[in-house]
Amino acid sequence: MIVLTADQQGSRSDTDRVDDARAALASFGWTRPPDRTAGDELQAVTTNPEAAVDGALALLADGHWSVGLGVGTVEEPLPAETRAGRGRAFEAAREAVEAAKNAAVPVRVRGSDAAGAGRAEAILSVLGLIVGRRSKEGTEVAALLRSGQTITEAAKVLGVSRQAASQRASAAGWAVEPAGRALAVELLAAVDGASS
Repeated sequence: MIVLTADQQGSRSDTDRVDDARAALASFGWTRPPDRTAGDELQAVTTNPEAAVDGALALLADGHWSVGLGVGTVEEPLPAETRAGRGRAFEAAREAVEAAKNAAVPVRVRGSDAAGAGRAEAILSVLGLIVGRRSKEGTEVAALLRSGQTITEAAKVLGVSRQAASQRASAAGWAVEPAGRALAVELLAAVDGASS
């Protein structure tokens, strides 16, 4: 099981972003959906490593979150509310988010397979750096390409030339993102498998 715990950065001097983040993450395929835990934190649970990767990268792209992914066992059945869950994955997610607060790219992964978690963390950090530096235009074109549209189709949606859309995608680091996401999912799945 994979638990995502996210803590809003600078929440004492910023608006509360938890509800917006919960809404943005809601459709990613969680076993237990994003739930406010305490004040400026949210937590979600999944058996799907793709949901965990997508959730972590969405939060990193937003730029206001420290993100921890904890991989391990949980007490089952899971309670109706995410925040009431217990088990090693929840503890690992707490350790991960605390470590993320002091990281250059604020994402960390913890699990019983420390080496595997370190590899998953490394690729998520690289991806987090890419998505965190994107312009608004780069984010828009990358989202369209992730949805399966071609660069020509994305250009039409954005009302720009194919060349302009291609330049935006290039500046956004799109060329490496799909393979990086696939690797992150594979590595996170392996850590989850090792903890089962």
